[in-house]
Amino acid sequence: MARLGLFLLSLLLVFLFVGRALWQDAPELPRKRVLELTTARGPVELKVEIAATPEAWARGLMFRDHLPEDEGMLFVFPQATGSAFWMKNVKIPLSVAFADAHGVILRILEMEPCPKDPCPSYYPGVAYRQALEVNRGWFARHGVREGDRWRLR
Repeated sequence: MARLGLFLLSLLLVFLFVGRALWQDAPELPRKRVLELTTARGPVELKVEIAATPEAWARGLMFRDHLPEDEGMLFVFPQATGSAFWMKNVKIPLSVAFADAHGVILRILEMEPCPKDPCPSYYPGVAYRQALEVNRGWFARHGVREGDRWRLR
């Protein structure tokens, strides 16, 4: 009986060790956080998934059929970029706001779904560090404009 217990304990430790190693190599899963936007109308809260890896940036909101009204995806980049966004394989019409490192909104664009190539590119025309995608029209419905600010809570 003692041998069986020792064997099971050894097996458990092997599974824990292998599982931990596999977990550490797994891609980062989206984390939901609350983003508070400061507008002329007052504060607005939005639940966001954080995209902070090249894999998450590339996938974005592709292949989703629905985005809840008060949710979005926040793209966070390690340095300023002027790269375009595009909507290939995105099924939901979106609005995107581009912000600096301090969360000050520099530009807001409206984007259309694009089920197949060729898909248009949406250039903000400014260098940005963060981008926030929400359902199309969400910014307008909540009074969010260029110059407003956001911060993660």
